[in-house]
Amino acid sequence: MVPADMFAHLGSTIGGLMFVWAIFQQYFPYEVRRHIEKYSQRLVGYVYPYIQITFNEFTGERLMRSEAYSAIENYLSSKSSTQAKRLKADIKNNQSLVLSMDDHEEVSDEFKGVKVWWASGKNISKQQTFSYTPINDEKRYYKLNFHKGQRELIIGPYLTHVLKEGKAIRVRNRQRKLYTNNGSHWSHVVFEHPATFKTLAMEPEKKQDIIDDLMAFSKAEEFYASIGRAWKRGYLLYGPPGTGKSTMIAAMANLLGYDLYDLELTAVKDNTELRRLLIETSSKSIIVIEDIDCSLDLTGQRRKRKEKVEEDEEKDPREKLAKEERETKPSQVTLSGLLNFIDGLWSACRGERLIVFTTNYVEKLDAALIRKGRMDKHIELSYCNFESFKVLARNYLKLEAHHLFPKIRGLLEQTNMTPADVAEHLMPKSLAGVAENCLHNLIQALEQEIENGKLKAEEEGKEKNSAAEEKDQDSEASSDRK
Repeated sequence: MVPADMFAHLGSTIGGLMFVWAIFQQYFPYEVRRHIEKYSQRLVGYVYPYIQITFNEFTGERLMRSEAYSAIENYLSSKSSTQAKRLKADIKNNQSLVLSMDDHEEVSDEFKGVKVWWASGKNISKQQTFSYTPINDEKRYYKLNFHKGQRELIIGPYLTHVLKEGKAIRVRNRQRKLYTNNGSHWSHVVFEHPATFKTLAMEPEKKQDIIDDLMAFSKAEEFYASIGRAWKRGYLLYGPPGTGKSTMIAAMANLLGYDLYDLELTAVKDNTELRRLLIETSSKSIIVIEDIDCSLDLTGQRRKRKEKVEEDEEKDPREKLAKEERETKPSQVTLSGLLNFIDGLWSACRGERLIVFTTNYVEKLDAALIRKGRMDKHIELSYCNFESFKVLARNYLKLEAHHLFPKIRGLLEQTNMTPADVAEHLMPKSLAGVAENCLHNLIQALEQEIENGKLKAEEEGKEKNSAAEEKDQDSEASSDRK
């Protein structure tokens, strides 16, 4: 038990100090008080072993929230929930509850064996409005306290660690978005695609190779800086329609936690507007141009193909009108502008970005567009094989094995069916759908596909024979005339 007279003595001491301070404030001139306070603070600084750094919520004209303050708030969120006695709660992104320490709370942190203390606070000042009604102006801050002997460690590596980790936490907790361009501006919706590499129908070895490549890229900031290259990487996804190119992109975004920018080139007016869109994209994002061979007339190959079908278009008035509309479309993006978009000087304005092209016909693309250094990794997505089928059977039917699997394996080796078509046949047609029925449906579809393939081959053979006979007849007729 603490004696009561000790509390009485302590109270009288504090009261005496307050009385002395009041006399000092009232009877000593301002200049004298200013000098005494100045030198007393300096004296305290000599004997006080701690350093204090203040991070204000708003800086300068208070037009923008301090990035350092936001990063510190994110960094301290987990420590606040375990240490602080008074917490503030907020719901961010309409889905997650975020806790932070209340004003005038303190938590501790440790870095390389050194302990520091973080305290939150706020200053309240009254401002006069035009209605002469004063309003409270709150300015929040965080204060960092540490021993002066650790100045170099804390001001350098520790604060760098805090800011970097705080930004990383913000990225992990943010609500990811899917952007599309409307003219020269981006608009967005919440990105909620469920695709993952686990559910992606692909050979396990090929899938793991892509995952390893993506993860290595996401952690290679220092490597890219050391070799003097912008922190970006290009992916070319090619293969027949229905082989999962768009699903692959969604899985990439979910693996890395990146935003998606779906760039529609035909909606871009010119190269300048394309560059402006690039500047407005953020780090930790994937910029996607789907069906690049159809987006714009960027290659000589496409011009040759157009010339071949020009006569057919002229025969059909509707085709002619569509052709005229394509030729008069406002987009003036050039191949040169697109190449600069991928790896020109402006492409380095943000770090940690993937640029992904998709195409059904890789042979139509200009070689300059898909060379290494622009499209660094080429990924072919082909027809469904047995390994891909097993992933789909696991996803749709929860099957790891079945007595019909060997038969399906043999049929898949005899025909070309896309994963999208296989998945459609595995989709239960009712709530009480039986897995075996779905497998039988797939077998029937594969057998029909094989039969159609044989008939098509026979017809093509007959056409070739007929063409050969006509050629022989023409040759004989020519010989007779001579």
